[in-house]
Amino acid sequence: MVTEVRGPVITGWSAVSPYGIGREAFMEGARSGRTTAVALDSEQWSGPDQQACLVPDFDIRGELGRKGTRSMDRVTGLAVTAVGRLLKDGGEPIGDEGDDRAALVLGTNTGSAQSMMALTHDTFVQDKPYLVDPAQFPNTVMNCASGQCAIWYGLKGPNATVAGGRSSGLLALNYARRLLAAGRARTVLCGAVEEYSSARSWLEWHTRGDDESDVVLGEGCAVLRLSPADAVAESERLAEVLAVEAAVMGPDGAAAPVAAVVERALRRAGAGPEDVWAVSPSSPAGALGGQERSGLQSLFDGSGVRWVPQPGVIGDNAAATAAFQMVSVLTAAQDAPQARGRVAVITSVDRDGAIACALLRLL
Repeated sequence: MVTEVRGPVITGWSAVSPYGIGREAFMEGARSGRTTAVALDSEQWSGPDQQACLVPDFDIRGELGRKGTRSMDRVTGLAVTAVGRLLKDGGEPIGDEGDDRAALVLGTNTGSAQSMMALTHDTFVQDKPYLVDPAQFPNTVMNCASGQCAIWYGLKGPNATVAGGRSSGLLALNYARRLLAAGRARTVLCGAVEEYSSARSWLEWHTRGDDESDVVLGEGCAVLRLSPADAVAESERLAEVLAVEAAVMGPDGAAAPVAAVVERALRRAGAGPEDVWAVSPSSPAGALGGQERSGLQSLFDGSGVRWVPQPGVIGDNAAATAAFQMVSVLTAAQDAPQARGRVAVITSVDRDGAIACALLRLL
């Protein structure tokens, strides 16, 4: 049994999701299990989807005001809103004038596919010399969302964007852990974001396999706050980051490498299957999800662990999937006193080959 707190600790989190805006909205929705899919307005969304799991009534200017939001795209608005909600939750102030030790790490897939495609489209159809709107150009850069979050809230420490598909949230967590271990930051906000857009809808339509045809796309952003354990009071600690491991899927599928990466993480943390309270798989559609589940069952079947699936009722959140898994585990642990001191295993697999695993000890 792991007892001593050695790694960084999670001291807070927030989310913008199809359940609503803020931590309380996510917790209420996760506990209820209510569906979030809505029919799409064809005048607003020109993609092939008939329905999606959208953040309800999300309006960038309504949330953030008119100043500085004229050209802000959806993925940036989701991220800036989520980070802002986390900072409002309290705790040690960060982002003060001159503070260069508050860092941000944000996971993404491509940034905003909609912004990239819209600007590219304009270069073909607008009058020469290709009169694109220069205010839209920053949105086409993958790190636009993380940069805007830093600007909005005065986060002057390291600022990083990590692109790893469905595993982006766990890879961002590892990046944040390393920043703290190296002394490059005293607190790190880390998470992942994904937007719903017509461009993403068409990209998914053309690239998904036959066994993924019933996928409903979602969107949102979940953000955690990490600090060194010795920098926060025990009462503020939600979970300790014991280990984060990553691997690449080979031609034989995901089952074996998923089991191997979890075993490696357990060894690194000095823990065993008997210490595990919950397992949260990313559960992608089709055969890949079955392979992930098979690899985890080979380790935990019959051990009485609780399965906390990625909340499918909020849709396929792509890059934000693992971040939502982590806050789902924290929500489940809050309602389960027996989880205290035990380990949650969070895994993620992506059809492009990325595999990742994180171990959180619930405090």
